[in-house]
Amino acid sequence: MHHFDTLPPPLRAWLREAALPWSPQSALKIWNKARREAGPEAALVRLSKVEAAMLARDLNASGQAAQQISKIA
Repeated sequence: MHHFDTLPPPLRAWLREAALPWSPQSALKIWNKARREAGPEAALVRLSKVEAAMLARDLNASGQAAQQISKIA
């Protein structure tokens, strides 16, 4: 929890609303890189895009698993 408390306030707010459980370290890594390149607002957009890609990948994987199960049944 201590590491979370040391994050920049906009990043902490984003993490509280995130759909996935992020580690403070991984979120901060993306935040720092994107913020250096384009600023804090762009960093939040980048985090949202990364999260959306992860959710899409998970959805695709679970859809493929459901198709395999239905073939067996």
